[in-house]
Amino acid sequence: MGQDPSEIRSEIEQTRERMGDTVDALAYKADVKGRAKDSVTEKVDSIKGKFTGAADTVSERTPSTGDVKQGARQAVGIAKENPLGLALGAVAVGFVGGLLIPSTRVENEKIGPVADQVKGQISEAAQTVAEHGKEAAQDAAQAATQAVKETGQEHVEQAKEDVTQQVGSPS
Repeated sequence: MGQDPSEIRSEIEQTRERMGDTVDALAYKADVKGRAKDSVTEKVDSIKGKFTGAADTVSERTPSTGDVKQGARQAVGIAKENPLGLALGAVAVGFVGGLLIPSTRVENEKIGPVADQVKGQISEAAQTVAEHGKEAAQDAAQAATQAVKETGQEHVEQAKEDVTQQVGSPS
């Protein structure tokens, strides 16, 4: 006629365990902010690990004479393959070096207005580049925020469906 009370208690206990697991899973899915934070933390730790590993590798290895010679050969090879790039690099280094050396009174009289104009143009170009970089960073941050919001919404909807299915289906 009826079931043994110990069997009923056992079934109730099993059902409670399954419901506890389900509630834990739903709580995890609903905690989008926490999961996003965990994900970002994991990625930051991963990147830190890569940089630390690379820094350790670099600091542990001092270049030998052969390494220096090989590097010099590679530099000569690159210079032979791309003489225009080498020339432009030399001009850039010379320009920067010239900016770092204090100017004389004669230079200021002869080249001062042109130098001021060039410095102004360089400053404007640097500001434009900085603004574009800032805009790109803001766009990337907005896209990441939107992706997190969308993913969170998908998880909430999935969790609702899971709850509906579990509540609606007999155990």
